[in-house]
Amino acid sequence: MQRSLMAGLVLTSALVAPLAASAQTEITWWHAMGGRLGEKVDEIVAAYNDSQDQFHLTATYKGGYAETMTSAIAAFRAGEQPDLVQVYEVGTGTMMAAEGAVYPIYQLMEDHGQDFDPSAYLSAVAGYYTNTDGQMLSMPFNSSTPILYYNKDIFAAAGLDPDVAPVTWADVEAASRAIVESGAATCGFTSGWISWVQLENFSAWHNQQIGTNENGFGSMDSKLTVNGPVQARHWENLAKWQAEGLFKYGGPAGGADAPPAFYSGECAIYMNSSASRAGVLTNIDFDLGLGMLPYYADVEGAPQNSIIGGATLWALAGASDDEYEGLADFLTFLSSAEVQADFHQFSGYLPITNAAYELSIEQGYYDENPGADLAIKQITLNEPTANSKGLRFGNYVQIRGVIDEEFEALLAGDKTAQEALDDLVERGNSLIADFVEANG
Repeated sequence: MQRSLMAGLVLTSALVAPLAASAQTEITWWHAMGGRLGEKVDEIVAAYNDSQDQFHLTATYKGGYAETMTSAIAAFRAGEQPDLVQVYEVGTGTMMAAEGAVYPIYQLMEDHGQDFDPSAYLSAVAGYYTNTDGQMLSMPFNSSTPILYYNKDIFAAAGLDPDVAPVTWADVEAASRAIVESGAATCGFTSGWISWVQLENFSAWHNQQIGTNENGFGSMDSKLTVNGPVQARHWENLAKWQAEGLFKYGGPAGGADAPPAFYSGECAIYMNSSASRAGVLTNIDFDLGLGMLPYYADVEGAPQNSIIGGATLWALAGASDDEYEGLADFLTFLSSAEVQADFHQFSGYLPITNAAYELSIEQGYYDENPGADLAIKQITLNEPTANSKGLRFGNYVQIRGVIDEEFEALLAGDKTAQEALDDLVERGNSLIADFVEANG
């Protein structure tokens, strides 16, 4: 059952807020949350505005992640930037390189007297947005990680135990064969985001290096290394399983064809963001099962931990000190256990702070929603290693496009998995070199 903590916050703040208020300082936030998530953002903003009378926050939806980031860059060049902008995780390297354009969150909070402790955040979340000196550069907001969803009804129809999720890739293959051969479904499994789920997270989950210098965390001048034998083995298997009808490719980028294939019962297993949970529950009429990402049991170090997706909030340079005072105050509000627990429970995104996770436990949310904490357990399964804390490369938005192109070349039979990954690394490293040259 979803608890409306925002309503409580609004009511409480209304009782304590002064009736008269002086002129408020305006602060602005551009975000990429549309639909129901956008409505939740509006609810959070309204709760903040009602909680005090010194500042007034206006949140504006600017389109998807790419559009929001592009709009913010253009606005900054024109001197019309917002105080705060939401940027997806693959834009982190670009934002870090934009010296003079951002106000690091750790510095913002310190300069304006806010109690701010990076250790209060889930380590896998904090680590992604922290520099090598342990300083958090942006504020985590909507963080997710991919998990496995499966159709229990199809499992039962195929003679499989509906209460046991596949654990290894051997389990996924065996279950998919049983499902297809029995006629319970025409496809075993599908996946959103080949780049994020079946390469980046796959590598971290198997404790395989994604790139040099701690996956780019240690230096902007780093190189991709995702063409190792473990990654090549997996991509070769995906191509083989696609040819055999066990796997259905969902398409490039987010994989728009994957969700409907799962919702309709065409495919029995679906791998995608934990934040897809609300959408899955809205669109299905079968008994849903949840599991962690599968792994190859013979790979040493697997399973390690998955890595995050989603976005974070960056403070932009050029605002007044009063605006920054309000921004720091809002970010403290946004990180509170009550706000984060509510957003987590509503959306399926991670709670991001330990306190929000503990509050959700106390409220009985996970008892009432079995499996809702699975993503948290998966991403915190082990302390992140240099291979599994995430990735940080310049021009990575473009590199994601290269990953899709090479994977499609593999599925078309134009390249082997090793050839596709070798070409991916070569093309990706060229893009990284271009970024270093432009920002060095």
